[in-house]
Amino acid sequence: MSSAGSLSATKVAGCTGLRADAGRHLFPAKSSVGWRARTVSNGSRVHCMKTWNPINNKKFETLSYLPPLSPESIAKQVEYMVGKGWVPCLEFDEVGAVHRTNSQMPGYYDGRYWTLWKLPMFGCTDSSQVLNEIEECKKTYPNAYIRLLSFDNKHHCQRMSFVIQKPSPVNA
Repeated sequence: MSSAGSLSATKVAGCTGLRADAGRHLFPAKSSVGWRARTVSNGSRVHCMKTWNPINNKKFETLSYLPPLSPESIAKQVEYMVGKGWVPCLEFDEVGAVHRTNSQMPGYYDGRYWTLWKLPMFGCTDSSQVLNEIEECKKTYPNAYIRLLSFDNKHHCQRMSFVIQKPSPVNA
């Protein structure tokens, strides 16, 4: 091994491996134009990359790192899922997160499943029906977490899930 401890590629009997010597052949110089063209840089916009505050903020499904969805955004998501032929389903929960209250047994968690709001909306082809159910659920449970899921009955899997309502903090 050289005194600098650098590595370079070598080919021995049809196999490529690393050997201890000048590494300048393995990686291009960082000052080269080719190196800059292959790397990603946000330049001075690095401060814009923060997406989620983890302090006293539970993380939920895919869209939970975004600000709360507006009614228009929720309507577009509902139109998308209904247009795909997926089955919408509303759920609600008081806690909204996995916790361990009833047992400390390994693999057991409370809050893994939320309570269904009515039955899944099989055969729903109009997004306004789903939006009406969302509003009715919000009125009935104003202090609960509410999420909308969609299931693909052809592939037998969940396709979408996002939180529609988070209760406002008690100390606010």
